[in-house]
Amino acid sequence: MTSTRVLTSAATAVPVRSVATVEQLLAAPIAAVSAGSLVKVLGYHAAGDGGGMTVRWDPGSTVPGNGGTVLDPGSAAGRWLQVHDGIGDFRRFGLFGTTEGADDALDAMVNDPAIHRVEAHTDLRFARRHTYFRSDLELDFGGRTVVTKGIERNTHDNPFGAVLYFRGNRAATSVTVTLAAPLAELGDVFEVADSAAFGVGTWWAVESDVVPGGGQYERELQKLLQVTEVVDATHVRFNYQNGWAFAAGRKLTYTKVEPVEQVHVRNLVFIGADAGVKDPYVDGSGGPDEFEYTGSHPVAFEYAVHCDVSGIHATGTWWPVIMRRWCTYFRTTQCSLKNPPTVFYGGAGYLTQQIYCLYGHIADCLSSNARHLNDLTASAHCLVENCHGDGDDAGGNPFTTHGQYEHDLTFVGNSGLMDIANSGSLWGTSAKRITIRKHRMSWFVALTKITDLTLEDVHVTARSTFDPGGTFQVNADGLQVRGCTGVTLNIGRRSTRSNRPNLISDCSFSSPAGTTIGQTPIDVPLTFRRCTFTGVDGWVFNSSGSVHFEDCTVTGTPTGAPVTFKNADIVVTGGRWTDVGLQLTAVRDQRLHVGGGVRFSGTNRVKALLSRQAGPGIVTWELGGYSSTVPGSDTAHLLIDAGGNHYRCTGTTFEGGRIVLTAAAFADSSYALHTRNVETAVTRDVPAGSDRLSVGDNLTF
Repeated sequence: MTSTRVLTSAATAVPVRSVATVEQLLAAPIAAVSAGSLVKVLGYHAAGDGGGMTVRWDPGSTVPGNGGTVLDPGSAAGRWLQVHDGIGDFRRFGLFGTTEGADDALDAMVNDPAIHRVEAHTDLRFARRHTYFRSDLELDFGGRTVVTKGIERNTHDNPFGAVLYFRGNRAATSVTVTLAAPLAELGDVFEVADSAAFGVGTWWAVESDVVPGGGQYERELQKLLQVTEVVDATHVRFNYQNGWAFAAGRKLTYTKVEPVEQVHVRNLVFIGADAGVKDPYVDGSGGPDEFEYTGSHPVAFEYAVHCDVSGIHATGTWWPVIMRRWCTYFRTTQCSLKNPPTVFYGGAGYLTQQIYCLYGHIADCLSSNARHLNDLTASAHCLVENCHGDGDDAGGNPFTTHGQYEHDLTFVGNSGLMDIANSGSLWGTSAKRITIRKHRMSWFVALTKITDLTLEDVHVTARSTFDPGGTFQVNADGLQVRGCTGVTLNIGRRSTRSNRPNLISDCSFSSPAGTTIGQTPIDVPLTFRRCTFTGVDGWVFNSSGSVHFEDCTVTGTPTGAPVTFKNADIVVTGGRWTDVGLQLTAVRDQRLHVGGGVRFSGTNRVKALLSRQAGPGIVTWELGGYSSTVPGSDTAHLLIDAGGNHYRCTGTTFEGGRIVLTAAAFADSSYALHTRNVETAVTRDVPAGSDRLSVGDNLTF
């Protein structure tokens, strides 16, 4: 070794020698080296190659050498120990590319509590799947490429077999409590068996029992929560306001967790082991082949708090690029995925999945040709913004949730296919307070038990390569839709939890002929306000609850079929209906209220603007304060020729065409009052001589 200089202090003089490489350091004689001697190594393989370091001699150390932080010169005792400021570097293990595996170096740095940051400055290769229980660590790969060619096999159905899997410790035993009193929604004080075991600041996995009579996995609560207050002997307060109410007699299970905290993974390009392979079903069985075992992905967290991921750009990964379960407080930002091997196998081909997660923020992410960009399952209070998925023609939905009782999720400024709470009855198909703003897509499905869904500035544009119908499906349980556009609008009702009105306002839809707009289960009011409907032809409202059209513009074609209604109440006020027939089915007693200055005009296939079918129900007609104009003598403003009818029309202006009220429609208890209207060039076909039908005091020209 060549002495280069001497560092001195007021107390001692410490000689610092230097060598060119690690090889020279380990080959140098150590007999005369004194304890604490420092050596400056100028490079790992060559001086200046970036792998240089300062090492200190510890003659009593017997720690196994690892080629980096501990250098073994081959002696029984005595090691060169790397002197660092808590930052590890793969180059200081002699790793400068993908030729050699970096797994041992990774283990050495992550498992060293003195290292708080691991850096990569070259491309790397990993051949093992690593599980760590470690907090307070940042891994920054500096934008370099990580490959996993030849990585060890994963186990079956294991999305946590990542290259980097950080997992907290979950206690082996749990405590289950049967609630003596209800736990209300938004309650944060939970009943426990003995609060003495629940110290402030401790973390717990809290789970409810399966919903009585529900699916196999149907639970309203599965979250990693922290105790913020011990309230009394049997109650503690958690950092979470409960999203779903629990009745007395339900069970909650508490399991203590020691989470990993403050672990962050950043800035790498990740190439999956089988990148570029598109079809995993080589045997035609419909199941996964070897890609489930040989595929790779970079990061997984479980029982983790404040663990963030940013700047990961992956290609060809099998399981989610970033997999999370039982995580609280986290950010996933500026990540991307393109071309995973499959978009058909559940759990595979995702950018990020969150299960039982709380308080997350996913932002500025991209996916191409993937199954899901973002999956939120049984999660709450998460925000997804400025994320965009393309290449979804094969059916991958960039944005999805399972329906395992998610709540209070917000999506802002994203694009790509979306379905909500749509993974099947095993999980409950339930969600609450999902808000979606400024989203563009060609397919949107939210027709399961989704309560208080809010959509603002959401646009579904038909795309011939995926869904020419531009599906827009929603659940009428506190539904609020504002400023949205779509094609095939379908509204159902699968849940009855909300007291919020169902309102669709300032929207535009152009559904294909024969579309069922309102499905049978809707038994609550549904209001359309200032909406525009085009291409109306044979649309169907099968729902039984009332439907209101306020100041809407509805346009059909002269050859189109009328819109049919089974609703108990149909209210039309204001707006304009052109070339659209409105026909009641009379499958039940119905009321049609038309007024508020609405204007009807044009014609349609049945040559009637307002009509009814010969159903068993009695139809009540409340008509007044509107205008109706038809182009020729063969179209009826009103065609009432069957069933029982209670008819009143006053203060309306009719121009051209016919008014047809037949004797068959006004027998028995039926009646008609047609008075004080203005009729211009109208042919009136009304039976005479009936004391139940009064037609008079009208202005006719």
